[in-house]
Amino acid sequence: MKKSKLLTKMGLCISSLALMVSCTEDFEEINIDPQAANADQVQVEYFINASIGGAQQNPHIAERVFILYWKAAGRMDRIGTLPVGGDSDSWTTDYYNDYISRWLRNINTAITVADEKIANDNIREYTNNLKQVARIWRVYLMSEMSDNFGPIPINGFQGINPDYDSVEDVYYFMLQELKEATAALDLDVVNPNGLADLDPAYGYNYAQWQKYGNSLRMRLAMRLSEVDPAKAQQEFEDAASGPILATPGDNFKVAELGGWNDYSGVMTRPWNNQYLSPTLNNLMVGLGGVESTTTLPADKHASIKPENYLGLQFEDHFTKLTNDPSAGFWFDGLHAKIDPRAYSLFPIPGDTDNTDFNSFPPWNSAATTTERSLIIGEEDNDENGETNDIVIDGAFSWNAPVIGEWGEKGSRNRLRYPGTLPRLGNKFRNSAAERIFFASWETHFLIAEAAVRGWNVPMSGQAAYEQGIADSFEYNGVSEHLGAYLSSQDYNRAGTSVSWNHTAEPPATVTMDYVDGYTGTPGTTTFAYPTNNIYMGGSVKNDLLNKIITQKFIAQTPWLPLETWSDHRRLGLPFFENPAVEAPLPVMPQLTPSNVMTNSVGVFPQRLRFPSGFSNNLPTQYGQAVGALEGEDAIFTPLWWAKQE
Repeated sequence: MKKSKLLTKMGLCISSLALMVSCTEDFEEINIDPQAANADQVQVEYFINASIGGAQQNPHIAERVFILYWKAAGRMDRIGTLPVGGDSDSWTTDYYNDYISRWLRNINTAITVADEKIANDNIREYTNNLKQVARIWRVYLMSEMSDNFGPIPINGFQGINPDYDSVEDVYYFMLQELKEATAALDLDVVNPNGLADLDPAYGYNYAQWQKYGNSLRMRLAMRLSEVDPAKAQQEFEDAASGPILATPGDNFKVAELGGWNDYSGVMTRPWNNQYLSPTLNNLMVGLGGVESTTTLPADKHASIKPENYLGLQFEDHFTKLTNDPSAGFWFDGLHAKIDPRAYSLFPIPGDTDNTDFNSFPPWNSAATTTERSLIIGEEDNDENGETNDIVIDGAFSWNAPVIGEWGEKGSRNRLRYPGTLPRLGNKFRNSAAERIFFASWETHFLIAEAAVRGWNVPMSGQAAYEQGIADSFEYNGVSEHLGAYLSSQDYNRAGTSVSWNHTAEPPATVTMDYVDGYTGTPGTTTFAYPTNNIYMGGSVKNDLLNKIITQKFIAQTPWLPLETWSDHRRLGLPFFENPAVEAPLPVMPQLTPSNVMTNSVGVFPQRLRFPSGFSNNLPTQYGQAVGALEGEDAIFTPLWWAKQE
């Protein structure tokens, strides 16, 4: 390879990359000016490092993609973007450009450089292994991009305008790449000093990369379970027969750093509230039968409400035009039973003594202001001194109101506020965590699902399911509650229990107590478990697949919202509530008061639209991509592997 051609492929990124490298006696060549590098001096590891680092998403990209797209669509936050049909071409453009110009181009260059070194017999002992690592990481990047947009180029972003391939072809290619790359890794190779510094995930432990490649192949194979079950089973069984990410020590994770750089925490921007979502709340309330008196200190026990209590009803201030089963009520306390991970993930509003309580934004007191009002009459009554407003203290309460259009009820309701709602804990927001890309719990939940499907897997469905929960409990520091949790037959708000052997369906309705928030009068009401029309026609809430995906959703929180979004697109699980429609949703007219109680594929986002620059500047390739999509370039067009209706 000529020097000029090589530098074209390297781009300008390599000069900044060299500054990140830890130099040792065995890596003296890293000190060479990369702009003056020749073919012998350019190393594969530079480009792998740049690709993995860039894909951590700097704060600009992370806020727009991880938070405002993935966490919204994956229902790990209550954000009104994709779930109500909203997106931004500029956000999408920024993400798309970074993907093609930095992350994927760097990893493709790594493979190209490795191939040339191998062809010219200009290799080190570990060169072939680095190529296989690069292939595995490239598959992850391709899967991320395809799961967002759909059709992408298989052989793309290598200096020429590529052809766009169907999602089916992309998935078949990725599965084959993972099979070949994991098999080609030589686990006996001993790395020189310093090489590990250039791999922020595994330090070039090739056995770990092999495990990741196999588990990633299991994830992608399971993505095909509904559309191509034979291929899914074949690929999954083959991957699961090899080494996999089976213990927490195997997790693919990258340490976050402070400041503003590629390694800054993806959830650290202080203006993002990171609320508890109503989806997650419905999954956790009541689930596992663990008493809050056993998970909370004694000084919180006075705030715990009876198990059969639904809350304060405010019919003029809380929407009921949604199929969220808790709609219309404000829960003025803490639940008698809730998944013990809830308080680990989301500190209680008003609990400012909790060292994990997040006080963002730092420039005002919104996070610690718990007293808010419901407007009664005209909003300017305060100025006239004639207010009849109801003041509510949201401290030590637990609520997750739905997104959507609340109309006049919303304008009179000031309780949807940072200080009154549970928000993600500081340990995930202070750039001191490790961002998880794949964890052992996901491996086990995938095996559990495969077992339910009758596939040949290395452990029973129950054992895998319970191990996945155990790994998640360990991560969240609540393992002391595991035994009671696993045996629980209590239903959550979606009608699902924990115990593997308990598959009895919940009753259609239960009678619950409430208090009229305006008068203080107690009463009873009928609570109906929601109907998830997308899964099994809405007739099943507590089968094994509901259990597995419920637990997988909770375990993936907060690191893997793209996966929770993908599971819902693939299966319709777990139950996602519809947004409120007290007023029309401007870019989601298909959801109306007449159908808001029914779940359907057509009211949930399915993908990102291609950026406008793509259609404007590369009309031929854009036409290929939309043709391969086999549908309109729209948010609500399902991908090939997803439910179509």
